[in-house]
Amino acid sequence: MSTYRLGVIRGDGTGPEVVGEALKVLDSVSDGFDVRQVEFDLGAERFLRTGDVLPDAELDGLRGCDAILLGAVGDPRVKPGILERDLLLKIRFELDQYVNLRPVIRYPGVPTLVPSHAESDVDFVVVRENTEGLYVGAGGAFRKGTPQEVAIQASVNSRFGTERIVRYAFAEARKPGRRRHVTLVHKTNVLNYAGDLWARVFAEVAAKNTDVETAYCHVDAACIYFLDDPRRFDVIVTDNMFGDIITDLGAMIQGGMGVAAGGNINPDGVSMFEPIGGTAPDHTGKGTINPLAAIGALEMLLRQLGEADAAERVDRGIRASTGKMTSMRAAEMGYSTSEVGDLVVEGAAT
Repeated sequence: MSTYRLGVIRGDGTGPEVVGEALKVLDSVSDGFDVRQVEFDLGAERFLRTGDVLPDAELDGLRGCDAILLGAVGDPRVKPGILERDLLLKIRFELDQYVNLRPVIRYPGVPTLVPSHAESDVDFVVVRENTEGLYVGAGGAFRKGTPQEVAIQASVNSRFGTERIVRYAFAEARKPGRRRHVTLVHKTNVLNYAGDLWARVFAEVAAKNTDVETAYCHVDAACIYFLDDPRRFDVIVTDNMFGDIITDLGAMIQGGMGVAAGGNINPDGVSMFEPIGGTAPDHTGKGTINPLAAIGALEMLLRQLGEADAAERVDRGIRASTGKMTSMRAAEMGYSTSEVGDLVVEGAAT
């Protein structure tokens, strides 16, 4: 029997609540393998209490895990950028989680931003480069606080980083359930240098993977097609910033942040999975937050570990629960947070 070391970062706000439901579901589907949970006290509460964000010892502990499940981190009392840069981005960069994977799936019975879409219309995945681009922090500020202030933020795109994310997208397109089609989303008509690099690498990789169809789409046009014709997409590959933006729009056409899960993946190392909706402090402790995104993150985690049968059971549980809920919005679900978790457990058992 396989044994996995699972790092658990419950985090802040509603993070502990949704992680708790995901772990409840994990307990119900892990009869074929063993999971040893290791708790990591990281997030706003830790920072406010000790001044520490991600000590080296904690980072080393995360390196020793087989996978990480993250709830959410953040607090209005913490200056913006501290936790994002020194915790979330640091984990991604230090563990080389260069793939941000975001399935965009409309589950049965889920109302969306575009109700005319059939459930089968919204079923694609965004492969976002996760360790380069504008998030590297290259740049600077001059004459800050004066009328002559200048701020420069550079997008860093290496051939190595671009090629490996494009290759990952082509491999993703060959997985069961996908349609062997990859679309590059960028802005090559304006971003001459970065866009040119992405376009050339994409063409070169495509030439070696002729069994996969390809397309190109400007990022602004992609936003239109998300709403108008999402069926045209199977696998999207894009850079860090564009990916950050379009995946939030993707969440809205799949039913909202309550069902949107994502993975920060190192295919050869430690990957981290999370709901993408944030801490939702207005719902903390009330039992009104939707845990499905965290449970969906668990499904992704199980697939990454190779536990496909358990992942399928989780997916079955999610699909069984969404048709019974009145809404995916917090406090409007028709069930409490723990009751939604119970619905998934029940559905996963059938």
